[in-house]
Amino acid sequence: MPTIIPEDERSNEPMDTERVIYHPDMIKANEWVLSEYEAPNRKVAVFVPCAKRKPYHTSPSHKMYDRIIFGILKPEDVHVVVFGTCGITPREIDTEYPFTAYKFILGKCNVASIKRDFIKMESERLVRYLEKTRDNYEHRIAYCVGDFRTAMEKAVEMVDIDVTIVPKPETLEKNIRPNKRFIYGSLSQLDYLQDFSDAITNALDLPKREVGFNPELSENDNDWYLL
Repeated sequence: MPTIIPEDERSNEPMDTERVIYHPDMIKANEWVLSEYEAPNRKVAVFVPCAKRKPYHTSPSHKMYDRIIFGILKPEDVHVVVFGTCGITPREIDTEYPFTAYKFILGKCNVASIKRDFIKMESERLVRYLEKTRDNYEHRIAYCVGDFRTAMEKAVEMVDIDVTIVPKPETLEKNIRPNKRFIYGSLSQLDYLQDFSDAITNALDLPKREVGFNPELSENDNDWYLL
């Protein structure tokens, strides 16, 4: 695969501020994904949030997601797609610039205009990606909370393509902590992960699997959604 943005074509603008969502290289890379990238054909597409550690697949959070996903599905049956501050990043290109280069964490941003613009921009990108891959996947599952979930929900409202969004609303409500900055906590919570696992097994009519907890395999890496 060719380099998305060659070094001599990259902007000198910083990628460590809240303006990363407007960064010309991030815009250009996402346009490439939405116009030139060709997604594989898979039974299931799983959309998961981006992570602080890059590339995403090396982060503790993504390793946690992968234990759920690949404990149920064969690699050839699933396509992992990362979304969030990065825009939309299929797993197989998460080692590419600019997806490895930014440091900003959207969850720590309190600028209302940035959050509003992000939701608008990301929901529109998700609509385009869902439309583009309409015939590539049999099932679609999104595991997300916060602004990323809002963007996905808005996207689903705009297209006639089903996406199962988890954790379930009732599970979120059960875990709400009004006194915390991020009221729904972390996606590493056991009952959230159970909803994630159930969404996968339900989609493929497989037996339910009980999600366990191993502290040695559950290091958190301060992803955007963590407290």
